[in-house]
Amino acid sequence: MISNHEIDYKIYGEELQFVEIELDPQETVVGEPGGFMMMDDGIHMSTIFGDGSQSSNSGGLLGKLMSAGKRLLVGENLFMTAFTNMGQGKKRVSFAAPYTGKIIALDLAQHNGKIIAQKDAFLCAAKGVSIGIEFQRRLGTGIFGGEGFIMEKLEGDGLAFVHAGGYVTERTLQAGEILKIDTGCVVAYTAGVDFDIEFIKGIRNWMFGGEGLFFAVLRGPGKVWIQSLPISRLAGRLMQYGMGARKEEGSILGGLGNLLDGRE
Repeated sequence: MISNHEIDYKIYGEELQFVEIELDPQETVVGEPGGFMMMDDGIHMSTIFGDGSQSSNSGGLLGKLMSAGKRLLVGENLFMTAFTNMGQGKKRVSFAAPYTGKIIALDLAQHNGKIIAQKDAFLCAAKGVSIGIEFQRRLGTGIFGGEGFIMEKLEGDGLAFVHAGGYVTERTLQAGEILKIDTGCVVAYTAGVDFDIEFIKGIRNWMFGGEGLFFAVLRGPGKVWIQSLPISRLAGRLMQYGMGARKEEGSILGGLGNLLDGRE
């Protein structure tokens, strides 16, 4: 039976959020390197190989190598950072989201101990939560699904925190209910949800519609978390703005427009 540390938390902010974790003595939270923001005196920070869960420590050195290696496949680091309250009384440690959006608290105990998330979504979790990989069952889903053949799998009975871009909404799907989503907007879903892709019909739709070639098709039962602004979409727009000419720029007024809005 999986047993995770029971941590308390509070999320601060609106668009650029951070999560504050409250630890009792000897409690531990593990975080992705680079997500640390601040901590109280008395918290001990250590670098661990893998995710610190029971599964990653099983099987000796080979088991640890395989568990840590899985994290590379989902874009995470081989090592994680553990923060343990070694002092007296409650202590706090905070983790910040890497870009504009929302932090989502996921209580794995309320979702049958398993949630599947997009790559790079993980921020931090109670010690004992396993961060692994989830292979897409259909080759077409993996190749064309926007998030690749491999997604992130969070397992355990504790709290895990993931981040998403823009506004985040939740949808609860009934058995057989179908929801079609842009592939990049899927943040996470429970294990009971069936994930597939659907080719956008109509040559004009996929040639001129600007929405890509495929939908993500999610079939219930289960819960889905959806983001309004995938980081890939934001990065693409920033590159387009920084490297290309604006649509409204003509050969005569283009330079003047750049001067007026500060681009030159």
